[in-house]
Amino acid sequence: MPIENGRLHVYEVITQGNILAADIVIWGGGGRPNAALAEMAGIALGKSGAIAVDAQQRTNVPDIWAAGAVTETSHLILGKPTYWPLAAAANKQGRVAGVNAAGGQAHFGGIVGTAVVKAFDLTIAHTGLTEKYALAAGFNADSVTIEASSRAHYMPGHMPLHVKLVFEKGSQRLLGAQMVGKDGVAKRIDVIAAALHAGWTVDDLTELDLSYAPPFAPVWDPILVAANVAKR
Repeated sequence: MPIENGRLHVYEVITQGNILAADIVIWGGGGRPNAALAEMAGIALGKSGAIAVDAQQRTNVPDIWAAGAVTETSHLILGKPTYWPLAAAANKQGRVAGVNAAGGQAHFGGIVGTAVVKAFDLTIAHTGLTEKYALAAGFNADSVTIEASSRAHYMPGHMPLHVKLVFEKGSQRLLGAQMVGKDGVAKRIDVIAAALHAGWTVDDLTELDLSYAPPFAPVWDPILVAANVAKR
């Protein structure tokens, strides 16, 4: 990275097989649970390396609860514990752990893996499983990808919205979705997340009575377009 006018500049990225021209580089390194102290205390860890807990956030050690980015959580689509260190799940887990530590009875229902991020002027969102992950997990997965308008095409601000819907062949059970666009992405990924929590199929999704007004959505919402293509 050469220095120009006292600032570092990126021109290319060198990989094992390519040299790629670049104006900017975004590095996503991920994270790992720092559960060393818990392990030294005799608290069991899961396969991910995070603390294993039950639905009440109990560890294997009596009277010790754990929550947040250091713990595993139940994935409702996979049907097993996974590591999902995001704030929404952590806050719910913390409340459950606190209630139970104080003598109450609370349960954390698990996650479907929903996330959204803004990358410059694009919104990128995800819930459930990607097709690749679903196949690796043993599902007989299929997918459809569509492009539709975020609003009625004659309204100011309408933008293309790309939706990939992942489902199970045969049962038509929804497994996940990914969306990319500049308008209306976040509200729509939450609809799919709710459908995943409910265990819906593609057919169930086609029947949704979604809100319609030209400034907010077309008559056929992108979610319904994707669901109908998947149904066919």
